[in-house]
Amino acid sequence: MNPVIPHPRESFDYHGGEAAEQAFLDAQARERLHHAWLLVGPEGVGKATFAYRAARRLLGAAPEPALGLLGARPGDPVCRQIIARAHPDLLVLQRDTEDGKVRKGISVDDARGLPEFFGKSPASAPYRVAIIDAADDLNPSAANAALKILEEPPDRGVLFLVSHAPGGLLATLRSRCRRLRFDPPAEAAAAAWVAAHAEVDIEVATRLARMADCAPGRAWRLGAAGALEADEAARELLRGLPKVDEAQMLTIADSFRGATGAARFSLFFERLAAQVAAIADSQVMSGEGTWSERWAKTWTLLVDLPRQAELLNLDRTDAFYTALSTLRSIG
Repeated sequence: MNPVIPHPRESFDYHGGEAAEQAFLDAQARERLHHAWLLVGPEGVGKATFAYRAARRLLGAAPEPALGLLGARPGDPVCRQIIARAHPDLLVLQRDTEDGKVRKGISVDDARGLPEFFGKSPASAPYRVAIIDAADDLNPSAANAALKILEEPPDRGVLFLVSHAPGGLLATLRSRCRRLRFDPPAEAAAAAWVAAHAEVDIEVATRLARMADCAPGRAWRLGAAGALEADEAARELLRGLPKVDEAQMLTIADSFRGATGAARFSLFFERLAAQVAAIADSQVMSGEGTWSERWAKTWTLLVDLPRQAELLNLDRTDAFYTALSTLRSIG
């Protein structure tokens, strides 16, 4: 498994978004380039990659047709500045900070930087460009601050908003953007992409693609995060119910501690919930209504616990054993 996943600002190879790229180029050619673009679709289908590709084009990077409609030469000075986060005409709002930490959301202070940024003329490019990745991470105050830019469109300014769940955004924000939809490819295409980029065989790539609902980028990240191992651990736990290997349960619980424990906790519960959902579905098909209802309620618990643990700062080990107790009661 190749764990090196490039950030979208470093990605130049792109497949599957040709229709979106053509729509963007058509708008630019007709001189009807909208000031705000809402890029919607599941996580991991290339929305942020498209945003950076479009940004390179607007900022004047030299085109590279071999890399697609919005392809740019990786060695171009504009591209190097973007990779170094040093281009004066590009502003990016995201949860990730430059020191590698991940915040809970995008703050209002970040969003308030948009009017100042767009209030200035481009320093070295034809446009000023901002990317919000993802708009779903804007807290309510930040979303309202971003809305002010959409209500007063900047001259020679373009804003890209990446959204995995646009239904949760302000309706007034959505209505002021031109929407581009990004859908996952077919399973075979997604698996082939994952096999090539994550450097795994096609069987493993297909498993990862299915876990990610055929979103290639998410499948790659799942593989790098240890999703296959988490999936197997969840499978073994459910297979042995109501009995459990106490030593194994302690090992799983211990893995949730420390700096990386939160990510492992969320991933394990995601895989456990997915397998419980499959059990509930199979029991519905077989007519075992009472049991399927209990498994469905358990699925809700497994989905909600990681959110509650993060929001309420609950002990992840306690949350795990709470879920384990519920599973044993119906296993």
